[in-house]
Amino acid sequence: MESRTNLKKFSKGTVTVENFRDRLRLRWRVNGLRYSLTLGLKDTTENRKLAEQKAHQIELDIQTDCFDETLSKYKSQRHLSIVNPKEPQKVLSISELWDRYIDYKRQSLKPRTIDKLAVLEKHIKRCRYQSLDEAAKIRIALLQQTTNSQAKDVLMYLSAACKWGIKHGLVTSNPFDGMYNELPKHKWQEDSQANAFSEKEKQNIIQAFRNHKPSKGMGYSYYVTFIEFLFLTGCRPSEAIGLQWKHIMPDCSRITFESALVQVGNGERVRVNSSKNNKKRVFPCNQQLQQLLLTIKSENLEPESLVFPSPEELSIHYRNFSRRAWDKIVDPIVERKTTPYSCRDTFISEQIAKGVPTAVVAKWCDNSVEIIEQKYLDSNVLEQLKPL
Repeated sequence: MESRTNLKKFSKGTVTVENFRDRLRLRWRVNGLRYSLTLGLKDTTENRKLAEQKAHQIELDIQTDCFDETLSKYKSQRHLSIVNPKEPQKVLSISELWDRYIDYKRQSLKPRTIDKLAVLEKHIKRCRYQSLDEAAKIRIALLQQTTNSQAKDVLMYLSAACKWGIKHGLVTSNPFDGMYNELPKHKWQEDSQANAFSEKEKQNIIQAFRNHKPSKGMGYSYYVTFIEFLFLTGCRPSEAIGLQWKHIMPDCSRITFESALVQVGNGERVRVNSSKNNKKRVFPCNQQLQQLLLTIKSENLEPESLVFPSPEELSIHYRNFSRRAWDKIVDPIVERKTTPYSCRDTFISEQIAKGVPTAVVAKWCDNSVEIIEQKYLDSNVLEQLKPL
């Protein structure tokens, strides 16, 4: 059994280093699954540093989609080849290394990730320092030519590229290892509080969309069922935008979320199979949601047709919808800045406040319990509860 008296934990991002029977062990979660790795090292100061380096390696792999679920990559290897420290680098520039790394990874990357990496690539290519031996200068140059957040992302991916390069014999060291962690946190990490609506705000928003009739044009009342759907499912807006009738049972009792329409580049919509976390999930419809879907379902619909098309019978343009319809109608009502994602915060907070177990809500919404509690559960909703 695990020794409670000797248990010492040291947080290292998403990975925890702990003492297990006087040996160091790593524990962490990925996509709701628990992992542990016993290192076979005694709990000493020096060994703890080695364990924290291993924890950092796993954390970086999780963030860059390089995580090895078999854990073989992270287990100690007894037979290691000796690398000559004077051996010259086979790749001399960060641009060359980046090109090879992205070409290798491209087939496994999602459209939004490719879109993001294209932006980061511009900063890498225009950096006046290119040699891997100039890592410190590269860091300074990146901070001078772009934002702290972008520079942090570039350094994180350069570190991942170096790790990949070492594995494939292209480079002999990783001068960017841990460098991105030295920069301040991203703004979204500092300001990641849930922003749910109260029941009154929610009803006012739905009613405002339903009643919106400008002097010219269709008005935003067209989107009221889309808004209601977001409130009733807590799904991501991209999942609702990409939802097709083939994903819904004929009696509208269940929905299968297995794809999404995401925007990349200049607004092009690309269908991504599976969810953000690479999962397919079945969502049970309550009576209100079932009735909503039956109301908008036509008799001769095509299975491939969108459940919530735009007024032009295309897919909804999320950015335009958010900037025009949502910002114009919602923010004046609630008197604060929100996005359609606040519907997700609202659903999650409401369900937990009603007594639905967090693990069940996490399964409905394709998140882990930890992420639900950290990012989506709004304490303002819970404060309205009273003890039974």
